[in-house]
Amino acid sequence: MRLGIDLGGTKIAAVVLNRQGQEVWRRRVATPRGAYDGTLDQIAALVAEGEQAVGESCTVGLGIPGAASRLTGRIKNANSTWINDQPLHRDLEERLTRPVRLANDANCLVLSEAADGAAAGARVAFGVILGTGVGGGLVVNGGLVEGVNAIAGEWGHNPLPWPDAPECPGEPCYCGRAGCIETWVSGPALARDYTRAGGDPCPGEEIVARASRGDVRAGETLARWEGRLARALATVVNVVDPDVIVVGGGLSRIARLYARVPAMWGKWVFSDAVATRLVPSQHGDDSGVRGAARLWDGP
Repeated sequence: MRLGIDLGGTKIAAVVLNRQGQEVWRRRVATPRGAYDGTLDQIAALVAEGEQAVGESCTVGLGIPGAASRLTGRIKNANSTWINDQPLHRDLEERLTRPVRLANDANCLVLSEAADGAAAGARVAFGVILGTGVGGGLVVNGGLVEGVNAIAGEWGHNPLPWPDAPECPGEPCYCGRAGCIETWVSGPALARDYTRAGGDPCPGEEIVARASRGDVRAGETLARWEGRLARALATVVNVVDPDVIVVGGGLSRIARLYARVPAMWGKWVFSDAVATRLVPSQHGDDSGVRGAARLWDGP
């Protein structure tokens, strides 16, 4: 059996898939934010609990909001910053006394959706996470493309394309630069834009709810967010030309984006027509953890 762990900024999810890919156990706990050793302890405890529940030892796959450096083996680019520059892969293998497969959480999402979700059957699938951060992953012919630098799919840390004057130079990003796509289309970015427009501080889901009730300021904020997302995804289509883009994360629940964003992105895609489909993840919040378990599907 295959046990997957999805290490998020606020929660850690765990699942066990049987040999047919069916879920037989699941658990979700709070992430020990800021505590590296506590994070290791929590992951190890989840593995022990899952194996006890199913009655056998499992392979272990871990999805994280970052990647392991090809140079040092330490974690880089994680917005859960307490795991950055830590030998997480090595430490976890020592704790569990077995090999562990580790991948970016967006890679895990698209791997899951390409296997038996919204991207099943697609030759080229790009996965997008729109949540606290913005991530991406790429699957070609059923296999992950991680890249020589372990950053394939990291569209969120390119600059917002074709910016308007008010979008320059852009918000500072935790990566050390400014104006990254993540600072414009993440959940916190949507909330900041609403506040800049004169709205009271509130989370993205409340902005969406207000827009649906006819709140003009919320509607205009959501329209700006959709336009930025269309521009950002147009660059993905221009570079990768995927059959399908699958969206996960909290903002993937904004139902109107799947019609409105493709209606706009043709203005920036270098083609006379755009056949790429934009779809929500079929497995929703479970895609990342299911994909982490599926890291052991291949050789």
